[in-house]
Amino acid sequence: MEFGVVMERTAVNPWAWSVELGYNQGEVVSGHTRTLYCAGQAAMGGDGKPQHIGDMAAQLALSLDNVEAVLAEAGMSLANLVRLNVYATDVDRLFEHYGVLASRLGAAGVAPSTTMLGVARLAIPELLVELEGTAVA
Repeated sequence: MEFGVVMERTAVNPWAWSVELGYNQGEVVSGHTRTLYCAGQAAMGGDGKPQHIGDMAAQLALSLDNVEAVLAEAGMSLANLVRLNVYATDVDRLFEHYGVLASRLGAAGVAPSTTMLGVARLAIPELLVELEGTAVA
């Protein structure tokens, strides 16, 4: 779907350290015509059952696959992601496998504003990580 309007993204980084970690402190987005607010995506299979029990890296990868599936259904891709919230039951384990997420975002050429939160548990106890995003096109 093309409307002839070009989306422009401007990174806002008063400090350089976050860019080195793969995210911007903020992004100003102008010229967009559509915004997608993506519900939290976790390591759930197409049948609605949790996958990769106990495997943070695999759950992170599948969670991102599921974010990409929602984006694709809306005619978007990771390149449209401007905000990402990451919820993890173990932030230290998340950081051990953060390269899974950072490499895919880097390959898409994006560094969305990101918040990471440690939580006691997610909606389904077997889940270790959940991703929630906002995308614009």
